[in-house]
Amino acid sequence: MVISYPILAALLASLLAQVIKIPLHYIKKREWKFELFFSTGGMPSSHTATVVSLTTAMALTEGIQSNAFAISLILTIIVMHDATGVRRQAGQHAVALNQMAKDFQQLVGTLKHHNLNNYEKREQLKELLGHKPLEVFFGALFGLIVGLILYSFYPFPKA
Repeated sequence: MVISYPILAALLASLLAQVIKIPLHYIKKREWKFELFFSTGGMPSSHTATVVSLTTAMALTEGIQSNAFAISLILTIIVMHDATGVRRQAGQHAVALNQMAKDFQQLVGTLKHHNLNNYEKREQLKELLGHKPLEVFFGALFGLIVGLILYSFYPFPKA
């Protein structure tokens, strides 16, 4: 049994986008950070790569007039908008809240007579949630490329 081309294209684009984040981070920061494979945010946007690859697959297999392509395209637009909008803002809020918590901890350290030790055990909020527009652009380009390359190699059933 052969897995469907659209599903394979989407999953492969997601996997490869996550993998590529590690060497790109190394090139930029000169440090290996393998946990990026399991993280959100960063270059390129794996969510965008996933949905663009799926949409490319739908366009190539079903045509741009199909309902499947239309649904996929709308989903892609929503995901890309969300990545640069709501999720990016949430990440920026997390940065500010984490800094406020750090400042509060320092203040608590100076107030020895208050019993606020439980506050120090709080986990930091995740800051890398959304994407810069350039990260989404390269996620889209990456998804398009994966979808097109996979299409040329995919073993479609012979009619």
